[in-house]
Amino acid sequence: MMKQKHLLGLEHFPADDLGKIIETSFSFKEILDRPIKKVPSLQGKTIVNLFFENSTRTRISFELAQKRLSADTVNFSASSSSLKKGESFKDTVQNIEAMKIDAVVMRHPSPGSSLHLTKYIDSVVINAGDGTHEHPTQAILDMTSLKECFGKIKGLKIGIIGDIAHSRVARSNIYGLNNMGAEVMVCGPPTLVPHDIHSLGVKITHSLDEILDWADAINVLRIQLERMDRGLFPSVREYRNLFGITNERLQKHNKEIIIMHPGPMNRGVEIESAVADGKSAIILDQVLNGVASRMAILYLFLGGNQNES
Repeated sequence: MMKQKHLLGLEHFPADDLGKIIETSFSFKEILDRPIKKVPSLQGKTIVNLFFENSTRTRISFELAQKRLSADTVNFSASSSSLKKGESFKDTVQNIEAMKIDAVVMRHPSPGSSLHLTKYIDSVVINAGDGTHEHPTQAILDMTSLKECFGKIKGLKIGIIGDIAHSRVARSNIYGLNNMGAEVMVCGPPTLVPHDIHSLGVKITHSLDEILDWADAINVLRIQLERMDRGLFPSVREYRNLFGITNERLQKHNKEIIIMHPGPMNRGVEIESAVADGKSAIILDQVLNGVASRMAILYLFLGGNQNES
């Protein structure tokens, strides 16, 4: 069991519980390699996926994790719900909980929405992304992937490159990696890196060569092309020239460096296809580790039966 009832973010999340989730993820990854990829660990539990934002990877990953654990899964789509008829968020979620559920996995565009949800329901709440605040399960799968690669997290030097200012993935990774004893450096255009980000205990650079020289692994964030009209960087071409991860740029540094990306990728913008598909990239491993780590999270927060896994 976890020290906290909910998984809302990693800012104040206990390091020993993070370590427990990561180790449990490896146990569940072994199950995913079996011919029958299902265990009865959460049989009888009901989990609602409450998604107010579009999602492909996270939603499918959670659904697969729930089904692999034999939980009953209900998918809620805000676009076809009573919210469209004027029902309040509070009434919607309290009506859902009245149907005797055990947990809610929620993605919502408003920062703090998962915390808000805990005030209305007694079920376990798992944050699947709340605006630009946090995306804790993405950071946990990223750390699981790093542990799998290096055998440790403590002491690693991890670079995060791209739109730091608007990235919930960056924020959760910073909190989680710091908690686990890694060093973090962020890199991007000055308009996309908050001036006070150093207060979170990270190094800052605007030089891609500096971060590539320094890092053991880099997490390359998607450039949100919808922000182009805000003038945060001049052009996609200029961003690619200054901050895009290409084989040519990596070869200049003459070192092994692990490449990560939370997806979806803009190939040819923040990362070129040759890098994304290359031997140093662990992007597809992150996807599989996403299912395993979300199985671990649900299992540990919902009190699954160890003897059945």
